[in-house]
Amino acid sequence: MTGMLAPAAIVDYVEHSALDKAAMPLARLGVMAMIGGMFISLGGLLALIVAGGSPELMANNPGLGKFVFGAVFPLGFIAVVLTGVDLFTSNCATQMVPLQRAKLVWQDVTRVWGISYAGNFIGAVFTAWAFAYMTGVFKPDDAATHYLLSLAQHKLENPFVVTFFKGILANVLVCVAAWQAYSAKDTLGRMMGIWLPVMAFVALGMEHSIANMFFIPAAMLVGLDVSWGDFVWNNLLPATLGNVVGGALFIGLPYAWIFRSEE
Repeated sequence: MTGMLAPAAIVDYVEHSALDKAAMPLARLGVMAMIGGMFISLGGLLALIVAGGSPELMANNPGLGKFVFGAVFPLGFIAVVLTGVDLFTSNCATQMVPLQRAKLVWQDVTRVWGISYAGNFIGAVFTAWAFAYMTGVFKPDDAATHYLLSLAQHKLENPFVVTFFKGILANVLVCVAAWQAYSAKDTLGRMMGIWLPVMAFVALGMEHSIANMFFIPAAMLVGLDVSWGDFVWNNLLPATLGNVVGGALFIGLPYAWIFRSEE
């Protein structure tokens, strides 16, 4: 057990980290969040090029194709955790620990969430424009382009409640990945702790609001005929609400209650 933190120690670590983040100036947290949105989007871009560029695999062995898509996506979240930048979805859980322990109030939590969400959005949309569109990696009639358009269209066609519940499971797994990363004391252990849960939520086709801030705007830039209102109402809003519930109610608050600081 010397190579990992005990569960109670992980929750204490999360509390200290969340308190530090809540005390950050707006500009510093905002820049961290923009970089976090960019990193998540780069993982999505890699997954699109690798899996979407393999149409025979996707057609003939869709299970393996989904695994490949999920297997390379965690690049972004690994970068977020190891370099110390910010991600809204993990904040949904981590900020709950000091809130439950009465060391933060709801105004502190919503401030962190709001800055983080806005910064992630800016970073993700910028990445869609700068690195997916302006670089020309998605060419007309290319397999990866067709895959991106199909993926985004499918995300927009799900009923509100379906996307909401997919958002819950996505962030349960993302926050489990964060918890497991915090448990490890070495880089490889942190990477492996992150990789499996993040790979799982992507391969399962769940909904991560920050990743969708990249996928759907990127598809819009290469020809998907939808409005920003369609994107927000049909995907981003229910995915975000599900992410909040999954992170806060399924991971953050239960773990803060189970491993109470006085024990």
